[in-house]
Amino acid sequence: MGKYFGTDGFRGEANVVLTVEHAYKVGRFLGWYYSQEQKAKIVIGKDTRRSSYMFEYALVAGLTASGADAYLLHVTTTPSVAYVVRTEGFDCGIMISASHNPYYDNGIKVLNGNGQKLEAEVEAKIEEYIDGGIEIPYAVKEHIGRTVDYAMGRNRYIGYLISIATRSFKEKRIGLDCSNGSASSIAKNVFDALGAKTYVIADTPDGTNINDNCGSTHIENLQKFVKEKNLDAGFAYDGDADRCIAVDENGDIVDGDAILYICGKYMKEHGALSGDTIVTTVMSNFGLYKALDKLGIKYEKTDVGDKYVCENMMQNGYCIGGEQSGHIIFSKHATTGDGILTSLKLMEAMLESKSTMANLRKGFKVMPQLLINVRVKDKVAALNAPSVQEAAKKVENELGDSGRLLLRTSGTEPLVRVMVEAESDELCKKYVDMVVKELEALC
Repeated sequence: MGKYFGTDGFRGEANVVLTVEHAYKVGRFLGWYYSQEQKAKIVIGKDTRRSSYMFEYALVAGLTASGADAYLLHVTTTPSVAYVVRTEGFDCGIMISASHNPYYDNGIKVLNGNGQKLEAEVEAKIEEYIDGGIEIPYAVKEHIGRTVDYAMGRNRYIGYLISIATRSFKEKRIGLDCSNGSASSIAKNVFDALGAKTYVIADTPDGTNINDNCGSTHIENLQKFVKEKNLDAGFAYDGDADRCIAVDENGDIVDGDAILYICGKYMKEHGALSGDTIVTTVMSNFGLYKALDKLGIKYEKTDVGDKYVCENMMQNGYCIGGEQSGHIIFSKHATTGDGILTSLKLMEAMLESKSTMANLRKGFKVMPQLLINVRVKDKVAALNAPSVQEAAKKVENELGDSGRLLLRTSGTEPLVRVMVEAESDELCKKYVDMVVKELEALC
């Protein structure tokens, strides 16, 4: 990770960590970098945070001042930006979002011309420019860029999603939690067009309620909603809709691991699982690997972050991968996690198998797991503190082969994540507490 760019772009509290000047400079550099041979075309999307408008205008000013044309998708999802970039000849795409973070945070994600996250070496050059290490010229006269309203790009993406479905959703009762974010302007349109009877919550964004007790990080709301309305399934998204967590007809959670199991099994049964392999991260539950072993499905493990999952998939030609948090990538259709697409693929498995989601997940038993995030001043120093490392070693020795400890820093926040999987919830709590105690002592 760089000074400003983490695993998911440049993210932080708006006008505190990520300022309007930063956004302008990102725009200035990208506009110049991609316009060196010919005038660049760069597309921008944003989520529903109040600060997203401010950052959009700052990016546009920077891009056009450097000679690029800026195309505005307005409020849309991260995967829609990736789709438009790779299918409509843009040089790069920018998404303004802090994903699942609270409304006062924001972020800038940059996607290359293939719709994938920007190369680290280009991010490093942006950081060098932000810190004054590079000088770039202003565009003048007819070389100054222009701004184009490009809402049609989002509409094309909606049409693309609809085209992916293999069957009508007629008579299916589906719940959607749009997290008062980007999915609010897209998800219901897709499900309605496919014939579902659609019930929606958290679809009235006001600039400050994105992810506020709703969406994929507050799945309990959708669980209650599905049971109250007697729905066939429910899908919850995060702020920029690149994640999906599902709820089955019984109101039980179907997280990213369960989604990988359901879709991977379905794809293998239909001869569509390339290499008979699913790509996961080290955060996936032991129970997933045991279930995949029984199905004869192989798996790869990457560092945490859909960026690394995508890299592995592209390098090896795999067609499905993802994270427990709900970032699921279907490489035949997308280059990033796509929450709404994930919903459609789960619906496909249900409809083609003539089964319920609860039945489809049978065979996957979750091993008890506990994850605690500890906020610290310096996450790297805290992680490497001798007292923390000593506690971690003790936990690993006591767990042996019956479980595991995963200790890592957040890529986007000042947090150290402590995760334990063990044979019981009580053991998980015991071992997590041993490490958390040492981390809290450092604060």
